[in-house]
Amino acid sequence: MRAHLGDQLVIESPATGGARRDGEIVGLHHDDGTPPYDVRWSDTDDVTLVFPGPDAHIRHVEHERPPGMGQAPPTTGEAGTASTAPGPNNPGDIGRRVAVERRRRGLSREETAGRARMSPYYLAYLEERPADPTLATLIRLADALGTSVAALRGGGIDLPPGQGHALLHPQLRDLSPEECRTLLSTHGVGRVAVSTPEGRPAVIPVNYECVDDAIVFRTAPDSVTAAAAETEVAFEVDHVDEALSRGWSVLAVGPARVVTDPEAVRRLAQGAHTMPWAGGEREMWVSIEPALLTGRRITPADH
Repeated sequence: MRAHLGDQLVIESPATGGARRDGEIVGLHHDDGTPPYDVRWSDTDDVTLVFPGPDAHIRHVEHERPPGMGQAPPTTGEAGTASTAPGPNNPGDIGRRVAVERRRRGLSREETAGRARMSPYYLAYLEERPADPTLATLIRLADALGTSVAALRGGGIDLPPGQGHALLHPQLRDLSPEECRTLLSTHGVGRVAVSTPEGRPAVIPVNYECVDDAIVFRTAPDSVTAAAAETEVAFEVDHVDEALSRGWSVLAVGPARVVTDPEAVRRLAQGAHTMPWAGGEREMWVSIEPALLTGRRITPADH
């Protein structure tokens, strides 16, 4: 008997020959795929060490497997991350989204696997190889990463947010300036509202950073967002939780200025968390000093 991570272990009833119990193999103890296995049972969600008997068989999942039955299990390297060897990684879409969400939240594989109640080896497999995890596995991962199953599957990528149903008893609450600063927190994607040289209003999404009390972003001198320099602008950030029909928004209003000090520019470039998603040469840094900071949050009335 040989198995791979993600395969299903089925124990048959001796009386009927049908499935009596089944579970997902989430841990291997031998690099050739032979028993024993760590199995997460579908009926209890518990993980146990199993030495399969004559009434058990393996149901192989239909996805690409690591090359060769003798592939070693993932090993834990520096910073608590696991990797499989040998051979290059070829993650599927779900694995890429899981890895991105995990890194975005600053979690190691071991931490994420613990939250999702699965083997770190299996999580490494999901992130590094094309896989088709069960719905139960996706639900646990989504919960561990603070996201949704639909997001991990890539559903609704091209749809605008906020198409879910409104709460039965919503509560709209104003946020304090301190709460607004916390939500702006360090970096992300926000929108700058500017007036173009032609006198038309424009709202442009930008990758931003928070440095002290300022909001900074980089752009190109000939771009629309460069028109924000030396004017008063509005900058908005928000988050929508589709599953729970709640969310928040923060609005900052204040003067925008070009950062001209070479040392300040160097520090901003070195400390930047992300490169501009739009790409290209964007070395002009613009700083917004909020003179007004307001925000609102929608929650159920009992929160």
